[in-house]
Amino acid sequence: MMIIPQPGRSGTRPQPKKAKIAQVTARPKTFTALVKTQITYKHHQLCAQLLILPSLQQDLRRCEVDIWPGTFPIPRNELLKRISGKDALFCLLTEKIDEEVLDAAGLSLKVIGTMSVGHDHLSLEEIKERRIKVGYTPGVLTDATAELTVALLLATSRRLIEAHTELLNGGWAKCAWSPLWMTGWGLAGSTVGIFGLGRIGQGVVRRLQGFGVKKFVYNGRSRRKEGEELGAEYVSFSELLQESDFIVVTCALNDETREIFNDEAFSKMKKSAIIVNTSRGGVIKQESLIKALRTNQIRAAGLDVMTPEPLPPDHELTTLPNCTLIPHIGSAETTAREGMALLTASNIIAGLGDCPMPARLC
Repeated sequence: MMIIPQPGRSGTRPQPKKAKIAQVTARPKTFTALVKTQITYKHHQLCAQLLILPSLQQDLRRCEVDIWPGTFPIPRNELLKRISGKDALFCLLTEKIDEEVLDAAGLSLKVIGTMSVGHDHLSLEEIKERRIKVGYTPGVLTDATAELTVALLLATSRRLIEAHTELLNGGWAKCAWSPLWMTGWGLAGSTVGIFGLGRIGQGVVRRLQGFGVKKFVYNGRSRRKEGEELGAEYVSFSELLQESDFIVVTCALNDETREIFNDEAFSKMKKSAIIVNTSRGGVIKQESLIKALRTNQIRAAGLDVMTPEPLPPDHELTTLPNCTLIPHIGSAETTAREGMALLTASNIIAGLGDCPMPARLC
């Protein structure tokens, strides 16, 4: 999505004029999110991958709107064509904003708002060199992603997807009440390791505290006071691998964390260990994970993120019974997506008006 102030017909910028409300929402149409802001120019352009509600029409009379209407990500060639001459870009994590896109936009691009917390899809160094402001959406998706992480952990450890399949394929009738049929592994008395104790990692710990977990350990760039407050012990990465019954990955993807879960890492984990990843697929070296799962080097994995995305239906990961896969839905909760859309729009409008952005990345 792009929000763009346009010059007047004479080529000079019109006098500032306040707008009352800009209303932007993500799918589905039932969302009713509001952004109250000051728009500093009379005429704006809006190029969007989000739906615009009818109640926005009054305010959008000051805007030209270019919306990507598809339910699927905007194709690369369309993005390159539409971004030319625009002043702002509203993007999702599905869009790779690199030198090619920035060149296509030209010198007019002033603000990028990404509807995400992760920003590995943005070429930040190139963006900084061009002095383009970037806004993102920390905080608003914390609860939704932490909840989903716990749900995925439980679905993986208690084999819920496998059990559902058995119900559908007649397996229940063949094995009903067999003492060890579909048995999973509980959290009570276990050690849970958190790799990346940021907002989401902390949210996971809080939600798991009622499950009788014996010990929480975590690893990251440094010790965090929040870890002590939550009763979690800071350990080395190697110790986290060796001690944890469950490993929850909630870190950012960067040069330090890329493919950190590789052959060596899996070799240090317990054979009974379960790993859950809701951060970015690139944190795990996927070939190493597949090998570890096939050879029972670890017990199971639950993935909300993987490489590539979308994952092809015939990918090897989909054939593994001890791998629970869901399609990157960590923040897919109605109020969370509303809040993300609102914050992104607010970041863009503030950036265009040379006002402080609510959540500025750079």
